[in-house]
Amino acid sequence: MTKKLVSKTLLALAAGCLLQTSALAGGWNRGEADTDILFEEGNIAGRAGVTYVSPHRQYSTINGADATDSRFSQDYWIPSFAAKFDASENFGCAFTYTQPFGADAEYGSQAQAASLAGGGTGASRKEFITNEYGATCDIRAQVGKGRLHFLGGVFLQDFEYEADAALGNLRLEDDAARGYRLGVAYDIPEYALRVQLMYRSKVDHDADEGTFDWGGPFAALGEQDAYGSGTLPQSLKLSIQTGVAPGWLVYGSVKWTDWSVMDSLNYSIYTPVPLPLPPVGVPAGYIPREDVYNWRDGWTIQAGVGHAFTETVSGTVNLTWDRGVDTGADIYSDTWTVAAGVSIKAGPGELRLGGAVSYLTEGEQSTADEAVYNATADGDWAYAVSGSYRIAF
Repeated sequence: MTKKLVSKTLLALAAGCLLQTSALAGGWNRGEADTDILFEEGNIAGRAGVTYVSPHRQYSTINGADATDSRFSQDYWIPSFAAKFDASENFGCAFTYTQPFGADAEYGSQAQAASLAGGGTGASRKEFITNEYGATCDIRAQVGKGRLHFLGGVFLQDFEYEADAALGNLRLEDDAARGYRLGVAYDIPEYALRVQLMYRSKVDHDADEGTFDWGGPFAALGEQDAYGSGTLPQSLKLSIQTGVAPGWLVYGSVKWTDWSVMDSLNYSIYTPVPLPLPPVGVPAGYIPREDVYNWRDGWTIQAGVGHAFTETVSGTVNLTWDRGVDTGADIYSDTWTVAAGVSIKAGPGELRLGGAVSYLTEGEQSTADEAVYNATADGDWAYAVSGSYRIAF
């Protein structure tokens, strides 16, 4: 097996296993845009994949009593697509799609009752999803034995939020908010070496045309207008990989995510019932509400090793630690993830398959820290599987 063939296989492999581990990172992180396709050979290349995640987070106690509800975290899918086009030896662009943030929770009767008793909405379900459509370009130049890359691009991100509760059902939507990413990298393909620093901007969402369908004792009010706003975080990621022996690669990354911007999701609901003078900045007739988070910044650290078994089959395994972002208003604790992946030259392209198991450490939320009710969670587990296929010309 030649050094060049081994390097090509391993360079592709290190990125391949990241598809499922990013889906198990903290906060509301899900997918990452597949901008790594810019580094792969071929003037035209395309890759499509999907990740399935099954988190099993549930309360162990609610307001001091043993919890009887089943898990509240729900399974989800993360699609990913990327296509690269090189206009010349020194310039190329990639078009990407993924779902960078999301959450899906369904709460049992015990948690609903505790929420209502604590002045909350008695939510039975909360779900939100974002879609990112991006374009990232790469300007590169030969420097020494390798290439220096300057990366930059823009993306559009939409936002959909749904919350069903005893008092009514909320729907908020923002069709398109803008963001950007900037990066720099240096690689020597001959040695499977790459160092990359990538920044992704924050995104401010304003949902001006939402609805709230009043329920319970207020059902006669019917569907009314609602609006809301919130900020999803910026991030900065440093990734390093290098060949260390014939057929062997080591890699790692450190990522900071600015989850401290996530103090709360603020929204207001209109009611035709006469109200006292509203707070400053809230239009007359609207009731202001908020979901409090008070998160801290997130840190994600990963280390892994890859090996090319043959010219067509390679494997990798990695370990990821993600610092929990909660400060007591909810439960988003530390996560430890072990993941493995395989890359197989199959047909005209390359097939990648991966799997991961995560341990979600125990956590606690408290009304003293602005939670709606007190609750604890024991250590829980999450699972993920992923697959993708790439074709290059």
